[in-house]
Amino acid sequence: MGGMSGPYVIRGSVSLPEAELVWRFSRSSGPGGQHVNTSDSQVELRFDLAATRALPEVWRERALERLAGRLVDGGVIAVRASEHRSQWRNREAAAVKLAALLAEATAPPPKARRKTKIPRGINERRLRTKKQRSETKRGRTGRGWD
Repeated sequence: MGGMSGPYVIRGSVSLPEAELVWRFSRSSGPGGQHVNTSDSQVELRFDLAATRALPEVWRERALERLAGRLVDGGVIAVRASEHRSQWRNREAAAVKLAALLAEATAPPPKARRKTKIPRGINERRLRTKKQRSETKRGRTGRGWD
């Protein structure tokens, strides 16, 4: 099983720096039978977002702002993975989760929506058909049929 299948690309040529990732392993709840009591298969991956130099400054600021609610002890983002039985697959899952999270947090803001004005002719046509429809429905009332 060689090295990690990284580098985990965030976007473009920017990827997660292996040296700045801090791994922690603990016993995982969930499937695994007797095996689960003896192996540390849950993975916690920590990345110091505030101190990193791997991300462009603009991205870093954007990510710090958007992930503010998820940051722990002064700018560290933590991701957990325990869905697999093997520590190896959980490591992969955690790294992929972190890369996806950072990709989303560093994405440029969407373009502002430009307001468009509805052409007068279209609006008048809509109001005309509404009026016709209401006339049709008013004509259906049983008045004057006796």
